Amino acid sequence: MDRVRITHFSDLLCVWAYVSQIRCDELVEAFASRVSIDTRFLHVFGDVTGKIETAWASRGGIDGYAKHVREVVEGFDHVELHPRVWTLNTPTSSMPAHLLLCAIRLLERAGEVEEGTSVKTAWALREAFFARCEDISDGTVLLEVAGTCSANVEGIATVLGDGRAHAALAGDLEQAREQMIRASPTLVFNEGRQRLTGNVGYRIIEANVRELLEQSADQQSWC
Repeated sequence: MDRVRITHFSDLLCVWAYVSQIRCDELVEAFASRVSIDTRFLHVFGDVTGKIETAWASRGGIDGYAKHVREVVEGFDHVELHPRVWTLNTPTSSMPAHLLLCAIRLLERAGEVEEGTSVKTAWALREAFFARCEDISDGTVLLEVAGTCSANVEGIATVLGDGRAHAALAGDLEQAREQMIRASPTLVFNEGRQRLTGNVGYRIIEANVRELLEQSADQQSWC
């Protein structure tokens, strides 16, 4: 195989996607043009209030979930976490951020912003939420962060206004549904035949990539 194509599904508000982004960055750096990562979104936190009330009602609610997030991040020294994340400026939904990033992805494909702007903006939004405790469901915050990433705010408004961003996000959600992907982050390899979900170490991801690069087409379809 000349090139491994990976589809990366995540939710912007997912702490595991936040701490594991460095592994995707390292993968691209290590394999250069032999790996491509297609970023997609699913809504683990599409309804924050509903999720917390359903999954964390008996475990301390939003305070209990915030404690859980702090405990997760304590195991990683490469990311920052605001001490009041989730309890201050609590977002209502990850959908507005996903919609914005779908708009930027469309502009990127059209050559209206630089390649990599969508990935850069996604990371900036994650940092805005986790490290600075900003509400990334707020439209003003989203556009401010996008502006710092040279994401063409006027172009974003156009793509949001004419519905193209909504169609793109609907496509992401449909793809996740068809492939039965419910967890963030999930990496999908080999045309959907392989996937890695959650807190997977870099060496495991790397091993999957190397195996695919070393296999011939005949080996992949021997059965």
